[in-house]
Amino acid sequence: MKQVKISVPDMQSTHCQTRVNNAIKDINGVQIDNLQAGEITVSVASESTKEEVVKAIEKAGYSVSDKENCGTSEKPKGGCCSK
Repeated sequence: MKQVKISVPDMQSTHCQTRVNNAIKDINGVQIDNLQAGEITVSVASESTKEEVVKAIEKAGYSVSDKENCGTSEKPKGGCCSK
């Protein structure tokens, strides 16, 4: 498995961290290593698994970019707590 750090700038509160955790926890081939404000570290089985994680986080309403510039990058959507 490969460890990947993903920047999730909108994910600041505990509530937002829980939403992101719930969005990806059941994806096969993913292990959540660290979840903190603005960043999540996961171990993934493959590149397609990493892409699935990024899409799940975005579907939950958060902007995403990984530290290796392999993920997607969008203008911040605001997450759940910035409305």
